[in-house]
Formats: sequence, structure tokens, C-alpha cells
Amino acid sequence: MTIRRALATLTGLALLATSGCTADDRPDRTDDRRTLTVFAAASLTESFTAIGREFEANHPGVTVTFTFGGSSALATQITQGAPADVFAAAAPRNMTTVTDAGAAAGAPVVFARNQLVIAVPKGNPGRVRRLADLGRRGTKVAICAEQVPCGAAARAALDASGIELVPATLEQDVRGALAKVRLGEVDAALVYRTDARAAAEVDGIEFPESARAVNDYPIVALRDARDPATARAFVDLVTSARGAAVLTAAGFQPPAVL
Repeated sequence: MTIRRALATLTGLALLATSGCTADDRPDRTDDRRTLTVFAAASLTESFTAIGREFEANHPGVTVTFTFGGSSALATQITQGAPADVFAAAAPRNMTTVTDAGAAAGAPVVFARNQLVIAVPKGNPGRVRRLADLGRRGTKVAICAEQVPCGAAARAALDASGIELVPATLEQDVRGALAKVRLGEVDAALVYRTDARAAAEVDGIEFPESARAVNDYPIVALRDARDPATARAFVDLVTSARGAAVLTAAGFQPPAVL
């Protein structure tokens, strides 16, 4: 019995040692799995922040981190190996950059649409009333650079309307253009309806020409997601009725029905 007990003790110690090594390794992998990194267009900041909080509440132990910015820059970062689990773009063109590089896990899904408005400072000191006013001599206007979805949409609306415009500044995302208005550095900016609605210091002026340049927003889980199931679950929430409710409240339009 003594020998048997000794052997049992040694075996138990060996198992504990092995278990200890596994436990030491596991936390790092668990931490990775429980951190969901989402790259998203700057215009999604408020909506996705709210959706992220709801996702965390429904998935205890998961922390959602966001990188918001211009869709073109985010797409480039992903194709160059930046660690991300989900990508949401403000235009299909930027999503194509990711899918063509083989970085997407499956087909992207369009979950919302967005339209431009003219953002002006409160009180509208530049007296901008319509799109044509942006071409007046002395009117300072901020728009996004053309490689950014909000810039491509602005250029499409301006070209379709035959309006000549030399912007005072070209910004790398819609938040940059909006900041110029908030700081009083320009008389107006072409930004998304959702961004103007979220900014207390500005007013948004609707203009009919914006219907000629509506942006579709696609989302996809990425091929190198650390936890593919969690990445897909986030995409599912964004594309669900609950996600649509959050986006609609922020001013987004539902996807076009084909």
C-alpha cells in the first residue's frame, strides 16, 4: 500500500505540473479570443460604439475595441497585416480592396446606407442654403479627399450638378471635414447626414443632389480573426433588427432592397 500510495502521489504531482503548464499558456490565448477588434468607417463611431456596448453585455468576458478612420486607410492597413477581426467600410470600393486581397472570411453584407448633407456652423454665418452656394466666391468649404468614401460621394454630387468647387481643405475622413466646421475654419462642409446629426455645434442642410451619391456600407468578418465565431456574432448583431434600429436612430438608411 505504501508503494501504491507513493506512485499515486507522484502521478498526481505530474498531472498537476502538466496542468499548470497548460494553464500558464491558456490566459494569453483566452485574452486574444476575448478581445474583438473592429475596423470601421469614421462615420460609424457613435452607432458602433453603442452596438459594441450591447455586444459586450450579451457576451460576458468579451471586450470590443474599435479603430475608426477613413475606409481607404483602414482597408490598406488590413491588407498589410494589421490585426483586426471585423471590417465595416463606408463604400463597397474599399471593401473590394480587402476581398480582392483574400482577407475576408466570406462575402460582405451591406447593412446600411448614408447620404450627404451640407454642414454649417450654428447660425449659418456663411448663409449657405443649397449646394450651388458652395461655389460662391469667398465661400470656404471642406470636403473629404476623393479616395475616401465621403469625398467620392461629394465629387459625384458636385459633378452631377455641374458645380465648380475649389475646396479650402481636403480631409482624410468625414470627422476631419466636420471638425473644420465646428472650429469655424470653413463656412460649410459636405459630410454624412449621420455625422451632422451627431454634432451639436453644427446644422445639417439637406440638398436633393445628394440622392445621386448614396453610399452603401458593407461589413465582413476577416479571415485572420482570432476568434471567427465571435467575429461572425458581431456581424450578425450589426445586420440584425436590433443593429438596424441603432443605425436608423443615428440617421442611417436601411440597405436597398434588391
